[in-house]
Amino acid sequence: MKDVAIVWFRNDLRIHDNEALTFALKNFDRVVAAYIFDERQFMGKTPNGFRKTGIHRARFILESVTELKSNLQKLGADLYIRLGKAEIELFELAKEIKSVCIFCNRERIGEEVIIQEELEQKLWTIGQELLYTRGKMLFYTSDLPFPITQTPSTFSSFRKEVEKSIEIRTPLPTISERIETIHNLDFGSVPTLSELKYDDSVVKQDNFFTGGENVGLNLLKRYIWDSGAIDDYKKKRRSLTEWHNSSRLSPWISIGALSPKLIHHEIRKYESNSTPNDGTHALSTEFLWRDYFRLLGKKHGDKIFQTEGFEQLKFVYKEDDLLLESWCNGQTGIPIIDANMRELKATGYISSRGRQLVSGFLIHELRLNWLLGAEYFESLLIDYDSCSNYCNWLYIAGSGNEGVEEKSSVSYSHFNRYDPEGNYTSKWVPEFR
Repeated sequence: MKDVAIVWFRNDLRIHDNEALTFALKNFDRVVAAYIFDERQFMGKTPNGFRKTGIHRARFILESVTELKSNLQKLGADLYIRLGKAEIELFELAKEIKSVCIFCNRERIGEEVIIQEELEQKLWTIGQELLYTRGKMLFYTSDLPFPITQTPSTFSSFRKEVEKSIEIRTPLPTISERIETIHNLDFGSVPTLSELKYDDSVVKQDNFFTGGENVGLNLLKRYIWDSGAIDDYKKKRRSLTEWHNSSRLSPWISIGALSPKLIHHEIRKYESNSTPNDGTHALSTEFLWRDYFRLLGKKHGDKIFQTEGFEQLKFVYKEDDLLLESWCNGQTGIPIIDANMRELKATGYISSRGRQLVSGFLIHELRLNWLLGAEYFESLLIDYDSCSNYCNWLYIAGSGNEGVEEKSSVSYSHFNRYDPEGNYTSKWVPEFR
């Protein structure tokens, strides 16, 4: 009987540049791909009571898993899907098909670490292994010029070190050959929103955000090659009214439907055919920030989820449920803050400038605990990424690296400069007209 391996898809919902899938196909005769809708992620709550995964991101993930299943079926395979606890469902699958091991993309912080460790211990009891692969970052940690525990304390220092000494590896090819699998297996189907306990009557507000690897790849092609809009990235990325002209790639990156390495190499190819400019440089820098925050998460662990942050500073903040509710619902009385918060609630997305404004307002004007805002973003953002989200909030609060610099760079009292004609505000706060 041929050996079989399981590939556990997590936040790597793609068949291009997928190390886990590539390694499994190279070393085993048969592969069973699996995705578990973990009930703790989709039905659980944050410490302060927000639903961990809001409806907008849930819908985006459902669409992405549906497309992944379709792409695997075109290769002769399928995607094993279950709703439950990942370590239990995968252990049962491993026992049933008598696999040799499970490949997965490794997590380093939060509940995901506990889950993978529990799965690993379960597998040991039946003589199987959990084999970790990479794929979330531009850089491989083995290529870094410093150990993770000595990640530089400022982004500028990090950037200087990596840019002068590391060449980003070439993405792995898209899987195109037929995948041998086990066919007499109940692979299951993608659950509906209602099966995940969401209100499926909630209308999708922005059809631009449709999940899936193919959608993400087409968007990348349009943004860089077809339109050349990347040239204006620096100018438009923070605009409240023109952010739709920005890349908007982050939702696909956050769930791994797009590979950061692939995007990096597409940018470099584009620059080789034209001229490097402020737009291409600025977008490349965003990926450095993303890797930097992920390394800080690995370095500091669960400190990124604590009010005191990296520096373990003590903060004095209010406990006011009514203030928090008014902020969440876009009813603070500050029109531009309310506009951004209403857009976030309706679509699961706001511009980077909008995120700065509303987070700074909650922290420095309302004087509420930044963790409340970070957890609300975790629930609602369609492009939520744990390290980027919590490190950015720490950055604004001043309890993360370079926080004082960011706090002083945005005025939270003179909001009209960001929407001088009131067009954006009027769209989301009609009473402002």
